[in-house]
Amino acid sequence: MEKFDIAIIGGGPGGYVAAIKAAQKGLKVVLVERERLGGLCLNWGCIPTKTLLISARHYRNLLRSEDFGITGVDLSDARIDWEKLTKRKDSVVDKLVSGIEMLFKKNGVKSIKGSAKVLDAKTLQVDDETIEFKNLIIATGAQSAYPDIPGLDGVIDSGKAIDSRGFLMLDSLPEKVLVVGGDVYAVEYATFLNAIGVDVTLVHGDRTILPHTERELARTLERQLKKDGLNIVSEAAITEFRENAVTVDRKGKTQTLEGDRFLIFLGLKPNLDGLEGLDLQLDHKGFIKTDDKMKTSISNIFAIGDVNGKVPLAHVASAEGITAVENILGLQSSLNYSKIPRVVYSFPELASVGITEEEAKEEGIDFSVGKFPLSANGMAIAESETAGFVKIISDNQYGEVIGVHMAASVASDMISKAVAVMNLEGTVYDLAKTIHPHPTFAETIMEAAFAAIDKPIHM
Repeated sequence: MEKFDIAIIGGGPGGYVAAIKAAQKGLKVVLVERERLGGLCLNWGCIPTKTLLISARHYRNLLRSEDFGITGVDLSDARIDWEKLTKRKDSVVDKLVSGIEMLFKKNGVKSIKGSAKVLDAKTLQVDDETIEFKNLIIATGAQSAYPDIPGLDGVIDSGKAIDSRGFLMLDSLPEKVLVVGGDVYAVEYATFLNAIGVDVTLVHGDRTILPHTERELARTLERQLKKDGLNIVSEAAITEFRENAVTVDRKGKTQTLEGDRFLIFLGLKPNLDGLEGLDLQLDHKGFIKTDDKMKTSISNIFAIGDVNGKVPLAHVASAEGITAVENILGLQSSLNYSKIPRVVYSFPELASVGITEEEAKEEGIDFSVGKFPLSANGMAIAESETAGFVKIISDNQYGEVIGVHMAASVASDMISKAVAVMNLEGTVYDLAKTIHPHPTFAETIMEAAFAAIDKPIHM
């Protein structure tokens, strides 16, 4: 029986990062993954969807090329080639998977393909191989959860209703899609499909899309998506699925929405198969309960990523993986969930870190808000990407930045600056005094900082 310092179940962005970090620190590590390294994020989630969205952005820019002074381009036959699109997506994924495999070899991580069955708090089994470990990191992720709605099981069985994995396996693009749900995944897919010309309707049960996103950001994106032609049906409770339609109850009235495919985003449930040998404490939603050090109710077992149900994001899983390894090494390491960036890869992108105005009011914080619109930013005007704004929330005692929220075509890149400033307990005065290159989208952060102090320069 081979013995390891750390055994890891799951090779997604939490598991593989934890494995590499532990090996770099001289620990003997084994990782078990039943599919390909990279997990859901790399193979079926983050990377594939963003690759598709990038193609959609190029297509969108091609269609408006004349607005940028480019003439002579025949757009009459411009269209999306789904086969070529998916081949490019696959090549991106394959390159990244092979990169992880190379890093495992470089750092001496043992990788086993198969399904792990944990026998007790010291041993697990993969097929006929038994592995002994000092510490276990569970990074098994989560999968789509489906509520009990009449007809839903039938359309899932027939292949009409699919999740993101099912969509990426399609041989051709459907003509008419109903995206069911209003979370980040639903909005990103609806954005993609609408941008490439598919007839798509986004149907969800809340007042606005993205109910857990900063309110003004969600409203701004919803207005822009509708302006771009996306049909959004809000406050709709689905009462029945049929072969080519769903029935919804909307404000007391019954409405029928038709589609060739149903793309379903109605929640997640943890992957707990193979963990039955452990008496782990679960939270009220059935996810593995952990503290801020990633420890479970069993002292030598840690749980990271979507399986712990905290923040189902790839970069959070990676940070949790590093945190778990540091604690195994004896360091007092914890993760501050209040300073985690969240991004929606829509058109425009949304990004947030820290608290919202509503949360600041609820906590009784004396605060100020600085806001600057992209419509007054030189680079945004030059790029014809003026939908959006940057909003900074600061406390009035020291001027410390406690929340940043932005809608911009490059918000996913801009938000890291805000995270760094907040980790350093920086202030709006620091941001206002930081000289930004001109012209850039990032200047809107400086302007919003000036707005929190007094007034922005360019308004």
